[in-house]
Amino acid sequence: MLRHYAAEYETVAFIQGDPSWFMHQVNGAKNQEAMAFLASCLSYGNRKQFMPKIQWLLDCSGGEVDAWVRTGGFAAVLPEGDPHCYYRLFTIAQMHCFLQAYRQLLNDFGTLGAYVKRHATDGRTAVESICRYFARQGVHGIVPQDAQSACKRVCMFLRWMVRSNSPVDLGLWADIINKRTLIMPLDTHVLSQSLQLGLLSCHSTTMSAALRLTEILANVFPDDPLKGDFALFGYGVNHK
Repeated sequence: MLRHYAAEYETVAFIQGDPSWFMHQVNGAKNQEAMAFLASCLSYGNRKQFMPKIQWLLDCSGGEVDAWVRTGGFAAVLPEGDPHCYYRLFTIAQMHCFLQAYRQLLNDFGTLGAYVKRHATDGRTAVESICRYFARQGVHGIVPQDAQSACKRVCMFLRWMVRSNSPVDLGLWADIINKRTLIMPLDTHVLSQSLQLGLLSCHSTTMSAALRLTEILANVFPDDPLKGDFALFGYGVNHK
């Protein structure tokens, strides 16, 4: 059943209405990477609410997302210290702090991929290195402080970047991280589906639960455990 759903749902049609759509709207590897990272960081809560917030960032950048961040163009629309809400718990000031930290990373390392290549060897250390960098820059909430939680959005971003030969994922980092070491993006929906199928018995979205689910899905998809992400999405659609 899981193999069937993975094949059925990992298609171009999956992109419509999914936050991965945004990284397919820009040109060039640097813009795709930057757009994917921003989209993943804002992908929580209700899609009808967060998708317009991501679209606004894309519109403000004019599609040149990498240069918009790298040159500090974001400061004109997301000024430092502005206490007003941007999205849910994220204020405009927090968004500025986050983008300023991302700008520093881009100017120090060239790309986020180059940073990860220098600091990580597999999926887990990639998650840890991304969280550690932004925590040291004083970023709160938008990127997890550490890898104790499931870090769903970071794991989803890594799926987009690492998995190649996919109509959905970009595979820009296929030579940096082995896709066999990626960690399942675990949120409450995936947890619920996993519990219904008997894949998990715990009820918490922790990193240990995400690792356990990845290990189980590797029995079904040994060369590419995160095919299971599409499989569980398909199961959720068909067994609401």
